[in-house]
Amino acid sequence: MNQDHLILVAKDLNIAVTQVAAAAKLLEEGATVPFIARYRKEATGTLDEVQIAKIRDDLERLKAIDDRRDAIKKSLSERNLLSADLEKSLDAADSLARLEDIYQPFKPKRRTRATAAKEKGLEQPKKRGWRLLQILFSTTRKPISPKRRWNLCRLKKELQTRTRP
Repeated sequence: MNQDHLILVAKDLNIAVTQVAAAAKLLEEGATVPFIARYRKEATGTLDEVQIAKIRDDLERLKAIDDRRDAIKKSLSERNLLSADLEKSLDAADSLARLEDIYQPFKPKRRTRATAAKEKGLEQPKKRGWRLLQILFSTTRKPISPKRRWNLCRLKKELQTRTRP
């Protein structure tokens, strides 16, 4: 249990930190919300089920934020991108959405098969094939049979879908 989390939850619910700590300890031990509300009132200072559920949810949310913050810091430090200012802004973030907004510019780019092909220099042959098809359509003087036209149209559509990002 993080003491800062207990203080934040206590402020949020306007109850004593000792009550939050007692409820968190019981929840950590595996007690359910109804059990704590009914049979451990003396330990929690008569917290009701709604307050105990809110304590549980808030503590889980804060733990998820801390876990994500640690993962982001680890990722950035492994790639030598973690600066003091960035670390301060990560520490100041109070939600998962804010953490992701801060991390977004530093996320590693997804490596797809298309990017791997581009790195290997396979972009140009694809463009040449598309250009060849355009020339074929534009320079044909005699009518193309319907079956052949259908095959060329299908090929054109396939090339168009492959050239789009």
